[in-house]
Amino acid sequence: MSVIAAPAVRLAGLRYRWPGAQADCLDIERLDIASGERVFLRGPSGSGKTTLLSLVGGVILPQAGSVEVSGQVLAALSSGARDRFRADHVGFVFQLFNLLPWLSALDNILLACRFSPQRRARVAAAGSTPAAEAARLAARLDLDPGLLARPAAQLSVGQQQRVAAARALIGRPGLVVADEPTSALDADRQQAFIALLLEECAAAGAALLFVSHDQRLAAHFDRVLELDHMNRASAACAAEGGA
Repeated sequence: MSVIAAPAVRLAGLRYRWPGAQADCLDIERLDIASGERVFLRGPSGSGKTTLLSLVGGVILPQAGSVEVSGQVLAALSSGARDRFRADHVGFVFQLFNLLPWLSALDNILLACRFSPQRRARVAAAGSTPAAEAARLAARLDLDPGLLARPAAQLSVGQQQRVAAARALIGRPGLVVADEPTSALDADRQQAFIALLLEECAAAGAALLFVSHDQRLAAHFDRVLELDHMNRASAACAAEGGA
């Protein structure tokens, strides 16, 4: 008997309101993202895109409804358990990178494996080591090997963005969440980045939830979601200045 995999992401009856706000920022009846699916999420500034990504990652919790990632209801976990679950199963490319500026580029990439035994195990199962896998991803992202020893603070914005991407991908998480990950890249590196992201997600069977204002990139994805169309609180979110 075949086993049907749980969706990579399932939202049901989701409502979220920022503290002190007068109205909900997000009100989404239902959203499923299948395992391995590539989803492009777009919406105007203030429509709640970054807020939605934070909910999917368990960084924040909704006031109502549920968020499931790979069958796990995030609200059922303690704060510490959500952090561990996210480290094991979700690769984030943050809009502001969230690198540790005093660590080298290589050490920033390796943080994902240091925080997650499951990611280290997946690297080992593929016949590699975390350091070798970090170097492979960096090369695919056109990061010169000499840059890996430099503190992140000494890298250009575009280089920092690629380091953040390598950190998200290492250890083959089941879900990759990317918030405007190509904004600091030139056209050639942008295309190389998208190719790598899609190939690595396909190799891992990972779902990809990708946020961007660059409409040209949407053609690479299985499905395009318009957040302001599915969010019943979109007008209120914009009025409150939701991210």
